[in-house]
Amino acid sequence: MANFPEATRSLLSEWLAELSAVRGVSANTIASYRRDIEGFFSFLSGYWEGAAAPENLKKVGITDMRAWMAHRRDRGLSSRSLSRSLSAVKNFYRWFADRSEFDPEAVLATRSPKTQRRLPRPLSKAAAKSVIDIVGNSTPGEWIAARDAAVFTLMYGCGLRVSEALSLTCDSLPIGDTILIRGKGGKERVVPVLPAARRAVESYARLRPPSLGECEALFVGARGGPLNQRTVRSVMEAARNSLGLPKTATPHALRHSFATHLLEASSDLRAIQELLGHASISTTQAYTAVDQSRLAEVYKKAHPRS
Repeated sequence: MANFPEATRSLLSEWLAELSAVRGVSANTIASYRRDIEGFFSFLSGYWEGAAAPENLKKVGITDMRAWMAHRRDRGLSSRSLSRSLSAVKNFYRWFADRSEFDPEAVLATRSPKTQRRLPRPLSKAAAKSVIDIVGNSTPGEWIAARDAAVFTLMYGCGLRVSEALSLTCDSLPIGDTILIRGKGGKERVVPVLPAARRAVESYARLRPPSLGECEALFVGARGGPLNQRTVRSVMEAARNSLGLPKTATPHALRHSFATHLLEASSDLRAIQELLGHASISTTQAYTAVDQSRLAEVYKKAHPRS
């Protein structure tokens, strides 16, 4: 934001600091918001041929908003990404208007582009098990194989996000019947731990080399230090290629599989929402569409059209 007035830089920094400190918004979300708002300010500076100063920001009109959205579209931004950027701008303007007492209606009334909701792409039960088996057997080094098997078993067996599994510390040991997970926005939830997941973590903990130093992060890299998501994605890619699975077989697909397989077993949707840590039931309801889609496929195979 080097070309923006100091007051504008301060304004954005204050908003992001409040989101982080008061609302517990994650660092990744903060970084995403920063990019979206800085991009919005940059567009306005060029569109107006003048500085995006706070007093000018209060005067944003519907024409400005339409021009910004058209500009983003021209740059190849998808409807989903544009909706996310618009949401960030609206969130900022709600906060800005509240502290500066002006009417942000032009911004807040801007409609998001229509998007087709993506259905989760879970793995079958057999494929999920095969992924866990292969990462536990094909990775060089016994303790690394045990580590990967433990991470993947937690994602599938407990429905954890990759970041949630990798954020576990050795304070979690020994793993009990439940585990406390801090999810998005710092929201905590208690997740049951299946015996298979508990055994996988215990096996890894026994094999973890003492030479890697004091135990802080539970899952560590080959040279020490916390295991990163890039390594997990690489392990999943290798397993996917070995098993001939589609590109939708990502680490996050294991979390989708957890939810879908619970739903197939007639689990309560509200219970699944709690286990996944979804803020809204509408997010969890996407799995009902997956279940119905699978039923339709089974029906078509059983009753082919002549």
